[in-house]
Amino acid sequence: MVSAELKLIIDELSTQGKMIFHEETTEEKITTFEKENNVVLPSKYKEWLQLSDGGEFFLPAGIQLYGIEHKPVINVNDNSRPNDDYIVIGALASGDPIICAKNSEKIAIYNQEAGRIEDDEVYDDFIVFLKHLHDLLGIGG
Repeated sequence: MVSAELKLIIDELSTQGKMIFHEETTEEKITTFEKENNVVLPSKYKEWLQLSDGGEFFLPAGIQLYGIEHKPVINVNDNSRPNDDYIVIGALASGDPIICAKNSEKIAIYNQEAGRIEDDEVYDDFIVFLKHLHDLLGIGG
């Protein structure tokens, strides 16, 4: 079930730039994806998938989020992650992956060039990540 808070954030973001949101997926398909890949996605990200199965924010130079049905699809073995403890769920226009630790709510950006996750780019959950998109992307909000 999609929370009112997430819907409000998406509605607000939708008025601030060009966005492409894909058709939603279902809780059942998310559960199947998790079982097939032996992972548990962050609960707030699963809410997002039930609103939009992936998508793009602040085009052309924003972020892309991956889904479980719509391409690009989450690849739990994506080589752009820091190690096997993480799942890549999207990417910045710079190419740096948006990651979550397996079986965790935290969302982070992996700085590939530096080979580390910056402390100021770790978010408690997907909602907090969305609320900080303006700062992350360096755009006014």
